[in-house]
Amino acid sequence: MRTTTTALTSALVASAAALLSALAAGPAVARPEPAPEPTPTAVSVRVADDLGCALRRIGTQFVRCDDLTGAGVPAPSWIPEQH
Repeated sequence: MRTTTTALTSALVASAAALLSALAAGPAVARPEPAPEPTPTAVSVRVADDLGCALRRIGTQFVRCDDLTGAGVPAPSWIPEQH
C-alpha cells in the first residue's frame, strides 16, 4: 500500500507542476515593429550667411569665412572650391 500512495503522490505532484507551468506561460503576442523614419533624399545648403561668407571647399573640407566647418565630412565636388 505504501508504494501506491508514493506513486499517487508523485503523480499528483507532477500533474500540479505541469498545470502550474502551463498556466504560468501566457500566450505569445506578436506586434508589428514601427516603420523606420524616412531618410531625407534632398540636401539643402545655405550658400551665404549673414556675414556674406559663401560656403566653399578647400580640397575635400568645407570652409566658410576662412574657418573649417563640416565636422570632417568630405565636401562634395559641386561645392565651389576656394582659390
